[in-house]
Amino acid sequence: MDKKLRITLVRSTIGSSPKQKKTVEALGLRKLHHSVELMDSPATRGAITKVSHLLKVEEL
Repeated sequence: MDKKLRITLVRSTIGSSPKQKKTVEALGLRKLHHSVELMDSPATRGAITKVSHLLKVEEL
């Protein structure tokens, strides 16, 4: 069975670089405390690593 991740935006992107803002948007996060469930893949993990200081990640 494939693992899923619940990713929540817990810090604002205000003051972040444009690249980091695009990464958060690419993960599907729109507002503060918004959560999405994504499949655990190397691409998803890489994006999470780039903006890990803004996110909370849980394995489902």
